Amino acid sequence: MELTSKQRAQLRGLANTMDTILQVGKDGINENLVKQLDDALEARELVKCRVLENAMLTAREACQELCVLTRSEPVQVIGTKFVLYRTSHTIPREKRIELVTAGQKKTVKAVPKTAKTGTKSSKPAGKSAARKPAARKSGKK
Repeated sequence: MELTSKQRAQLRGLANTMDTILQVGKDGINENLVKQLDDALEARELVKCRVLENAMLTAREACQELCVLTRSEPVQVIGTKFVLYRTSHTIPREKRIELVTAGQKKTVKAVPKTAKTGTKSSKPAGKSAARKPAARKSGKK
């Protein structure tokens, strides 16, 4: 399942507040790491990972390799962090992440229109009406 750009944007927004739950270290990608990621994807659907500085892989390389091994989709790669998504089969449908579909649009609240919408203003363009300086009171006692 290939994600559309709108779906990726939606998932990036959800992942923005998430904490990193998986780290790729100097051992690289092994069976234990893949098993942990597979379990995390099944439990959460959306997982944020990090590649440590001492790892031999870049974040993009680790993301691509883990996507193949876990049958997940890459959402985002920034610096040393990356986000993966895969729909879960153990989570009930009502608790799963609902992705935006191609025909679905975001709901926007209607803004009430005023009677003057679309009419020209009587004020000069650029600056507001000239103001007179306030009269000063002489406060000498």
